[in-house]
Amino acid sequence: MDGSPSAVSGKSWHTAGMQLDEYRVSKWLGMMVDKDKVPKDEVQLSGLLTAPNAATVTAVQHLGGDLLILGAGGKMGPSLALLAQRSIQAAGLSHTVHCVSRFKSPDIVHELVSAGVRITSADLLQPGAIDALPDTPNVIHLAGMKFGTSGAESLTWMLNTFLPGLVARRFITSRIVVLSTGNVYPFVPVVSGGATEQTPVAPFGDYAQSCVGRERMFQYGSVNNGTPVVILRLNYANDLRYGVLHDIAQRVLANEAIDLGMGNINVIWQGDANRVILQSFAACASPARVLNLSGPETLSVRWVAEQFGGIFGSPPLFSGVESGNALLSNTAECQHLFGYPQISPLKMIQWTAQWIQQGGRSLAKPTHFETRDGKY
Repeated sequence: MDGSPSAVSGKSWHTAGMQLDEYRVSKWLGMMVDKDKVPKDEVQLSGLLTAPNAATVTAVQHLGGDLLILGAGGKMGPSLALLAQRSIQAAGLSHTVHCVSRFKSPDIVHELVSAGVRITSADLLQPGAIDALPDTPNVIHLAGMKFGTSGAESLTWMLNTFLPGLVARRFITSRIVVLSTGNVYPFVPVVSGGATEQTPVAPFGDYAQSCVGRERMFQYGSVNNGTPVVILRLNYANDLRYGVLHDIAQRVLANEAIDLGMGNINVIWQGDANRVILQSFAACASPARVLNLSGPETLSVRWVAEQFGGIFGSPPLFSGVESGNALLSNTAECQHLFGYPQISPLKMIQWTAQWIQQGGRSLAKPTHFETRDGKY
């Protein structure tokens, strides 16, 4: 590796007997992306989402072995896998990142394999699929279903509750990081600061109920078998190609009315969320620990839309009025453990607007953030 000392950011860490700085690691990985400018294409976007930092390198140094990511073919899985792989490389370790999914996209498979990630294509609901997976000391459970749950309730429960029971039973001796959702909480007053980890769950609709089922399966395994588990209740991760901010921006640009019923939201940059996920193995415990994962701000949907309107030169249209409550999470505990997100909401808004203006791809997976009846 080479690098200019004058370009060093000042942040550094020790690994494998040598000192690595952020400039050298990012250059070594071929991901020199200006963090003050919107990525020009999906290659740069991937680099921005998956560049390791001091915290992720430290996290993988404490893994003690391989990492298995279940449901790695979805929105977050590929970038999380690449972040883990690149952090392991930056740390000079030989751990393997195993990714399991049905992998419908050949492009995702190519990107992961090219980076050194080991791929297993499997339907985890098929008999024997879970048992055939490699024994690994660290497991991230991303598998689940939200979009299209209405009309597919039985499949929703199979993926969100039955499958977690199988995973919890299979990986008794592993540490498990579980992705859940803030949808398990009730609506709380906007002025409350959001539901905390101590707020009793009150799931509304099949999706949220099945997600509580997911949590209960892992909580049972953690208590009954002593499995160290952390459950991360996430809302909402944002990539420039999807997320609440992307949804609002598209509607502003198309002159479509934005429903203000769910008038306030939490958001977090997907790269920041992935870094917390990777660091969360240190928080695994028995009984299972619960953490809320999102940005610390309570954002007004009206304000967000107006920011996009100012950028696009097109005043947003609204329908309805803001309710006094919303689906909000208090993430103070998460920030206490892992620090604040690196990418601010305003930067996400600016990047998203520019991405759309320059013709950047959309994943066409709306979040349905405005939903108040539990039907997704």
